[in-house]
Amino acid sequence: MKRREFITSLIAAAAAWPLAARAQQPGKTYRLGLLGTGPAVGLLDERRKTLLSGLAARGFVDGQNLVVVQRAADARLERLDGLMAELKAANLDVIVTFGYPAALAAKTSTKDISIVITGAGDPVATGLVDGVARPGGNITGVTELSTELSAKRLEIMRDALPAITRVAMLWNAADLGMTLRYRSAEDAARVLGLKVQTLGVREPEDFEHAFAEMTRERPDAILMVSDALTMLNRKRILEFARVNRLPTIFETGALVRDGGLMSYGPKQSAIGETAAGLAARILRGARPADLPLELPTHFELLINLKTAQTLGISLPPTLIARADEVIE
Repeated sequence: MKRREFITSLIAAAAAWPLAARAQQPGKTYRLGLLGTGPAVGLLDERRKTLLSGLAARGFVDGQNLVVVQRAADARLERLDGLMAELKAANLDVIVTFGYPAALAAKTSTKDISIVITGAGDPVATGLVDGVARPGGNITGVTELSTELSAKRLEIMRDALPAITRVAMLWNAADLGMTLRYRSAEDAARVLGLKVQTLGVREPEDFEHAFAEMTRERPDAILMVSDALTMLNRKRILEFARVNRLPTIFETGALVRDGGLMSYGPKQSAIGETAAGLAARILRGARPADLPLELPTHFELLINLKTAQTLGISLPPTLIARADEVIE
């Protein structure tokens, strides 16, 4: 080996050594925090389940070399700062957040703990990060194609019910991430020539007002933007839609399995898997600022034919054929 090549190899080895030292360390216990805007993320929740299984596949196993500390606000946003204080005191290596308010609370509470965000809408538009390619600071995570997906949901509803002219949009007006998503849906509706019935809610009591508005001025369909507040009240929404024979479209399949008509959105387990990959890279020494935000790559269309039958709707066979899951 020539002298120059030998010196170059030594320099390369020396540069690589600190990275190897920062990789997963035998005997070390890593600490992961979970902060949710809504209820505690249960063991069967697709995101949490896939997040933990994805970390385990990468060598970070809950109960072995990984300690998981979980906090949830139950849609009471005033609790988030206190919950973040508890997480900070737990000496965490990384925090995974669920929802925009949780992401914002984490961002404003710490600059020292790495944060992986999920379900936070468009983090660039809300100011959580500087950009998609270079988020900056201590945050990375999964962003969403909110504008494109909002338009797609309305197109699917139009495909299912070509005669609709008026769509009620139900969302949490106290959540900036969801408000931006609603605005995208509103813009898409107008492009499609649909009238929008605006139904922003801020607390559980507001749903009765929303229901009264839809009773007074009946829409042709309901589009619900999913966040902690609307998900906690999903049974009320589903029951109102059932009693009033209103077709619905949601962002996640869980509501279709509970009786909604349709849903279209990112596959929740895939989001958990993506978050696991980012968290594992951080645990091995990567900086969040150097990890570009990830875009969802797996999307699901769910259709509940039992609900369609109850509503007296005959869905086009071509739409049913496009569905990833059909409930009969």
